[in-house]
Amino acid sequence: MWLNDLYHALDPIALTVGPLSIRWYGLAYLFGFIAAGFVMYRVARHWHIDITVDDVVTLMTGIACGVILGGRLGYVIFYGRGYYLQHPLSIIMLNEGGMSFHGGLIGAAVGAYLTNLSLGLSLGTIVDLMAIGAPIGLCLGRCANFINGELWGKETTLPWGVMFDDTGGGAVYRHPSQLYEALLEGVVLFCIQYGLSRKVPPYPQGTFAGTFLLFYGIFRFMVEFVRLPDAHIGYLAWGWLTMGQVLSLPLVVAGIVMLVMAHKRNVPQH
Repeated sequence: MWLNDLYHALDPIALTVGPLSIRWYGLAYLFGFIAAGFVMYRVARHWHIDITVDDVVTLMTGIACGVILGGRLGYVIFYGRGYYLQHPLSIIMLNEGGMSFHGGLIGAAVGAYLTNLSLGLSLGTIVDLMAIGAPIGLCLGRCANFINGELWGKETTLPWGVMFDDTGGGAVYRHPSQLYEALLEGVVLFCIQYGLSRKVPPYPQGTFAGTFLLFYGIFRFMVEFVRLPDAHIGYLAWGWLTMGQVLSLPLVVAGIVMLVMAHKRNVPQH
């Protein structure tokens, strides 16, 4: 199985400089933010919106801080199951892993809002631009999850199954659910968003944020059927419902509501 061979040939540590080890996971975050910022700037210019490189750097700094803090706190709240109440110092141990997309999404929104207070840009347009660039970071992050051998899926006999035996997966081939998410939430969602962004004049404010929430929620809900839930949580009901699915359903509803409101309000990007 070629994908299994690729996985075992990859090292989670990308570079070692003296006592410092740089992991692919950290680089995925770094390059994800850089690429998202670049896309935001290019799309804004395509829409003839006056935004500077400094504006984008300032925004991405605030968004990055929000994603990291929100993602960590989201994991503690949604997936901690009391562990962090007994081990509060572990909350700041990011090297131990544990980030929640849903918490990161909230953190990104808060970070963008607070940062934009000093810039005075249109928050609705900023959020839409974020929604266009975000899938790139999601794609890189899920690829890093694959390299780390975490968040793997259920057993499979498909030719692209991977044996995550060195990370507790057992001597069985499993769905590389990380790569399924990288493809759907990353590549496919980016193509949808970027394709829509080429229209001039652009679709009204809220269109891209709503589309992002709708499709991310659908894609995440689907992949959860072949992805194993967190061991300390398991299935919530019916032998298949996971925490990821429960948290994704509100995103689908919110996405639909935002798309309807965007159509009714018809506020131009500015």
